[in-house]
Amino acid sequence: MEFTAQQIAMFLRGEVIGDPNVKVSDLAKIEEGQKGRLSFLSNPKYTDYLYTTESSVVLIDQSIELDPERSYTATLVKVADARAAMGMLLNMVQDALNPRKKGIEQPSFIAEGVQVPADAYVGAFAYIAKGVEIGEGTQIYPQVYLGDNVKVGKNCLIYAGVKIYHDCVIGDNCILHAGCVIGADGFGFAPVDGKLQKISQIGNVVLEGDNEIGANTTIDRATMGHTVIGRGTKMDNMVQIGHNVVTGQNNIFCAQVGVAGTTKIGDWNIFAGQVGVAGQLSIGSQNTFGAQSGIPGNIKDGQILMGTPVIPAKDWARQAVYLKRLPDMQNDIKELKKSINK
Repeated sequence: MEFTAQQIAMFLRGEVIGDPNVKVSDLAKIEEGQKGRLSFLSNPKYTDYLYTTESSVVLIDQSIELDPERSYTATLVKVADARAAMGMLLNMVQDALNPRKKGIEQPSFIAEGVQVPADAYVGAFAYIAKGVEIGEGTQIYPQVYLGDNVKVGKNCLIYAGVKIYHDCVIGDNCILHAGCVIGADGFGFAPVDGKLQKISQIGNVVLEGDNEIGANTTIDRATMGHTVIGRGTKMDNMVQIGHNVVTGQNNIFCAQVGVAGTTKIGDWNIFAGQVGVAGQLSIGSQNTFGAQSGIPGNIKDGQILMGTPVIPAKDWARQAVYLKRLPDMQNDIKELKKSINK
């Protein structure tokens, strides 16, 4: 596919600075740009690359100030948010290169009475059990398992190898990546007569909609009631969500986050990689937790926290500096003791 700078600007409602007729047919990072390619610039730290890149067109934030003393060869398309604009273009390319499929491939198993909409897709070796409901436009890729009475909304993408256990509910516009498991048993056992007795997990999992669940992520079903993932929440690969966890909307869980059972989480939180959250907690809204943080207690709203146990990020940074200085401080203390003894 080939587009002119003017066509891109019209699609993104941007302003062209330079040759509106220059054409691009591929994408590249600005530092690796070549003729005929489109790049974007949203972080001021990378502004120097604008003056050296060979890309033909660069999407650029309106907020970035250019050096009038330096020249560049690319045609610019100024937009309010270059990163978001690039995302829109990538989505357009994705839709063009990988159009949605339709129909039912064989061999696959679809239980009697299950209705597959005409514009939906079921890939080979998929297993769809009795009572399943599938929304319009949903794509079910090969080797997906949908257990009894699973409900899948409209326009979902369920990639190869996903397993959704019985009675779980997947809202509209969800993306489930390969290997994720929705609705496995929660981790529940009780000591009885000298051994661990399994506690049956009879609840389910509900994804409210517009969720993206990363590859090999697991969300456990509730012991009773529901494990709920709020609308718009996004999860990276290998995240573990325990039984009866309830999250609000638009949370971000980066890779290898673990949330123990029955914890309640508000809206718009960011959990960086390998954050661990203890069970039966209450986490507020609009918090950011740094990588490898440990959360053992309740958290209010609007904080930036790091460390184990978590403390304000500024305090954690000071502690990190002091830790590096501990050997020198120890030597200083030894010398002071010697002086005092003398």
